[in-house]
Amino acid sequence: MKRYITAALLSGILALDSCSVLNPNVTEPVFLNTPNAASSWVVGLRRQLALTMNQVIVSSELVSDNYYNNRTLSSKVFDIPQIDYYDLDVNNLQVQVQRLREMSEYGLNKVLPADPTSTAADSAEVYFSSAFAHILSGELFVGLPGSNIGPVVAPAEHLQIAISQLDKAISLSKNATETGAYTLLKARAYYALGDAANAAKFATAAMSNNTLLRQVKYDGVNNVPNDMQTYLFSSTNNEFAPLPRLDFLDPKYFHTGLAATDQKPVTIAKAEEAWLILAETQIAAGNLAGSRNTLQQLLTIVANRPVVMVDDKKETRNGGNRTDYPLTAVKVKFDENDTLRSNYILNRQAGNVKVYTVSGTMVTDNDLNAAATEDQLLYVLYRLRQEIFMAEGRRMTDLGIKFPVSQTEQLNNPNVKPEHLKAQIPAFIPLNRGMDDFTYDKTNGVVTMKYDMNAILVKNKRAKEIFPFIN
Repeated sequence: MKRYITAALLSGILALDSCSVLNPNVTEPVFLNTPNAASSWVVGLRRQLALTMNQVIVSSELVSDNYYNNRTLSSKVFDIPQIDYYDLDVNNLQVQVQRLREMSEYGLNKVLPADPTSTAADSAEVYFSSAFAHILSGELFVGLPGSNIGPVVAPAEHLQIAISQLDKAISLSKNATETGAYTLLKARAYYALGDAANAAKFATAAMSNNTLLRQVKYDGVNNVPNDMQTYLFSSTNNEFAPLPRLDFLDPKYFHTGLAATDQKPVTIAKAEEAWLILAETQIAAGNLAGSRNTLQQLLTIVANRPVVMVDDKKETRNGGNRTDYPLTAVKVKFDENDTLRSNYILNRQAGNVKVYTVSGTMVTDNDLNAAATEDQLLYVLYRLRQEIFMAEGRRMTDLGIKFPVSQTEQLNNPNVKPEHLKAQIPAFIPLNRGMDDFTYDKTNGVVTMKYDMNAILVKNKRAKEIFPFIN
C-alpha cells in the first residue's frame, strides 16, 4: 500500500505567501521526489511555527496575570487558573507543539536526505524548529512524549534535546542574526534548566548584537492571522483585557490598514533576554552591583526599540466579564500597600497612544538605584521580565505554571501516567481569578490590584517551580 503524507504534515506545506497547496492525496514518495521539497518543507515549518505560537500565546497569556478573557469563546477557566487534562484547549496546545516537533523530525529524517538541492540553511532552520518545539515542551508542560505514542519525556530532557538541536543549527547557519538567535535560545534553555554558568555564558555570547530580533510572521490573506492581534485589536470588541497596571503595554499587535494584510509578527528571541538572564545569574551569585548595571544597560536597549502611535479609540474593555475597567488616565496601585503610580492606564479617547512593538517598560534607573537588596532587585527584574515579554507567552512560565498531558494523549498512549495528568500550579498562586482582580475607586481615580504577583514571587523565591538559580 502506498504511504500517504498525513494531514498533520501536509498542512505544513502551505506557504505563508502562496495560495497553492499540494494535492491532499499526494504520496510520500511523490512528495520526496518533488523538486525543492526541502525548501517547501521549511516554508511549511514556518507556517506551523506561526500556528503553534498562536496557541501558545493565547492559552498561556490567559493563564497568567497579564490578560483575562473578557468576552471570547476562548477558555473560560484558564483565568482561574483551572487547567484540566481533559480541557480541549489543553489538547489544542499540545497538538500544535507536537505537530511542530513531528514536522521537524520528518524534515530531518525524510525530506532533507531525499532532496539533493537542500542547503545548509534549510537544515539549520529544521534543526531550529525541532529545538523550539522541545523548548516549548519543556517550558509549558509537566512532560510530553518525545515521539509518537512514546514515553512521556520530562521537561529537563526536552530542554537538553533542544540544546543539542540548536548546536546543530548553529554549526550549519552562515547567517549571523540566526546564529545569534539560536545562541540566545540556548541561554533560554539553560536558564530553564537552572544552569547559571551556561545560561550566563550563552547570554553573554548573544550580547554581541543588542538589536537581535527573531520573529514569527503571519499572513491573514492565506488564513494564518495573528490570533492575539485579533483578540487585542482587530476584532470589533477587544476580547482580552490586560491587567490594568499593564494597560500601557496594550495592544502589542495592531493593524493600521486592512487587518488581513497587516498582521504583526510575534517575537520569540530578542536581545533583551540576554541581559535579563545575565542579571539574574549575577543576583544569584551575590553580585548586586553587577546585576544593577546589567539591568541599566537593558533599559537603554528597551528605550531604543521602535514605538508607534496608534488610534485605539474603539477600545472596549467593559461589557464582558467586568464592567468597571477604567477607560481614562487614573492612578494605579500594584496592591493595597503600594504608593500611587501614574501613566499606567491610558485615556485612549484623548488621542493616539504609544505602542511598544518589541519591548516596553515603566521601570526606570531610579527604580534600579533604589533596589538595595537581593529581594528588591529580583522584584524589579521580574517586573522587567513581565513587561518586556508582554503578550509573547512567557509570563506563565515565570509564574511556575505548567500544562498537563492531554486526555487525548492519555487515551492513545499507554505511557501516560496519572502524575502526567495534573497541571503544575504552585501553592502560592491565587485562585478564583485573583491574579486578574482589581478594584476601581472611581471617586478618587485609583485602581488597586488585588495581588502584586511579582512581590508574591519574590516572597516565595525558594519554591521549586520558580527562580531557577535560587536554591
